[in-house]
Amino acid sequence: MSSNGRVKPKIAVFKFASCDGCQLSLLDAEEELLAVAEAVDVAYFPEATRTMLKGPYDVGLVEGSITTHHDAERIQRVRRQCRVLITIGACATAGGIQALRNSQDVDEFVRVVYATPQYISTLQLSTPIAEHVPVDFELRGCPINKYQLVELISATLAGRKPNIPTYSVCLECKRRGNVCLAVAEGVPCLGPVTQAGCGAICPGFHRGCYGCYGPMESPNTASLTQAFRVLGQTDEQIVRAFRGFNAWAWQFRKASEECERS
Repeated sequence: MSSNGRVKPKIAVFKFASCDGCQLSLLDAEEELLAVAEAVDVAYFPEATRTMLKGPYDVGLVEGSITTHHDAERIQRVRRQCRVLITIGACATAGGIQALRNSQDVDEFVRVVYATPQYISTLQLSTPIAEHVPVDFELRGCPINKYQLVELISATLAGRKPNIPTYSVCLECKRRGNVCLAVAEGVPCLGPVTQAGCGAICPGFHRGCYGCYGPMESPNTASLTQAFRVLGQTDEQIVRAFRGFNAWAWQFRKASEECERS
């Protein structure tokens, strides 16, 4: 309860198959997080505290993809507990790096990696949260931008639309004054089809965009595929480019599958 007697909104943070990087981004917000913490009650956050309050919760933040039968059942319970459900990071919004297995033989992976594969129980696919339950907002990134997360939480509590960009990384490159690597030097770059949010970190260090934030709004992946071919990229290289951090995002998945069939 706040100092003015009002009951604070309850926030819960849940983890599924992931590296915890997006949860750490929340903790890394430091001063910004303290300001948010004054307005909310962080009721459930195993990464940060041993105090676990039971739901229902006003806002649920979910990191990670669904990779097991147990997770598929658990996310249903989480959804019922949360008035607003927000997925954070590439794993929760697009299956994550582990979705690379979706186009391969998972049983073979298990056999090669684990000494006793008979004890491993997993689904054939690594899928985003939205394929299992209704999601109110998806925050992209691998990891997420901590300032975007604070903005999203603040907007949700205020009942307004969050100010999260849907344009491409190319605009961030222009704002930084970067010379376009693809045009000037022939470097393959996913920037034209990737959503902004990272601040064009990789192009800023003379490397093509890897697509960490997933597809932008209405990405023209067919045009970029053709541009990659003009730059001398093979179909195998193009497929690998689209099958990165957001391999199961449908726009990137479609582009990679079309390239495989060509």
